[in-house]
Amino acid sequence: MSQPDVPILEAAGLSKVFGGPKKFLSKTSAVQAVDRVSLQVWTGETLAIVGESGSGKSTLGRLLLHLLRASEGEVFYQGRSISQLSGSELNTLRRDLQIIFQDPFASLNPRMTVAEIVGEPLWLHEKLSRSDRRQRVNELLTTVSLPAAYGDRYPHEFSGGQRQRIGIARALASNPKLLLGDEPVSALDVSVQAQVVNLLENLKEQFGLTMIVVAHGLAVIRHMSDRVAVMYLGQIVELAAVDDIFDQPLHPYTQALIASAPLLTPGVKRPTPMLQGDLPNPANMPSGCRFHPRCPYVTDHCRQVEPRLENVGEGRQVSCHRWSELQRDSSAVLLPPPSDNFVLRRALFENAVNRQS
Repeated sequence: MSQPDVPILEAAGLSKVFGGPKKFLSKTSAVQAVDRVSLQVWTGETLAIVGESGSGKSTLGRLLLHLLRASEGEVFYQGRSISQLSGSELNTLRRDLQIIFQDPFASLNPRMTVAEIVGEPLWLHEKLSRSDRRQRVNELLTTVSLPAAYGDRYPHEFSGGQRQRIGIARALASNPKLLLGDEPVSALDVSVQAQVVNLLENLKEQFGLTMIVVAHGLAVIRHMSDRVAVMYLGQIVELAAVDDIFDQPLHPYTQALIASAPLLTPGVKRPTPMLQGDLPNPANMPSGCRFHPRCPYVTDHCRQVEPRLENVGEGRQVSCHRWSELQRDSSAVLLPPPSDNFVLRRALFENAVNRQS
């Protein structure tokens, strides 16, 4: 993919802190949800953001769309800083940057009909008559494979997959240039996931969308993304093209995520140890490398010195003191990705997608 000179969206040193000292005698610990994240999103690509729960990926997504105000750093949209926008300027920005929420029920107002939900962005951003607005709503429902007659129903009358389609139709109403999916299929069963993923890919091609996808499902990510950013405790630890991430992960945490995919062969035990323990308390970050309490390759240098996210060629970035050493000495790698198992899982998912095509 040829890249323009200016990315459509860019984060520069982006940080978000929740909590902190309170008035009077009480205080709460500050939590660094996102810490000095810098990345670029190019027009027409799909960037996936992955990591465990609590890694900060959803917070980063909301910072990128200015749904949360950053504690530090800036976000640039088409080369222009949007971090301080408010009022009418922010309302104009909302037309171009839209989000699909994780929960397909909680994100829809139960007191509004589908036509009112999908038509609300049109009411906010477009000067359309009521009849023209309803016609546009009908077109949007048809675009996401729902009958136009469903516009008179309420959210509780639909399944999870149908509600997510309603959320997608609402996100498309303002003709956005960039769409962020905050785990858009995690609340759906596998067969419905395939339908929604297939729909998103078709819509991306049809409307020329740029997409950011926050997700847990590795098969989903590999199927629909171009690049992957791996997050751990508020920082990006690896960023690369999707095939590079899955075929040759450089960071031990990335290796562990891929190796954690469930085995599909009954009776077969894992030949390698798995990632142990939970995420450390984000209010009390480990010294040095944040991954060192769980890393099988940790050294004293890792415990004392924080690694920097460095460019390692071919558009790849990694934050690990020992990545090159581990790549040279394959016998030292304790957590190789279970390639055969992952290929099988990916094939099953893609077959489900193809059946919905």
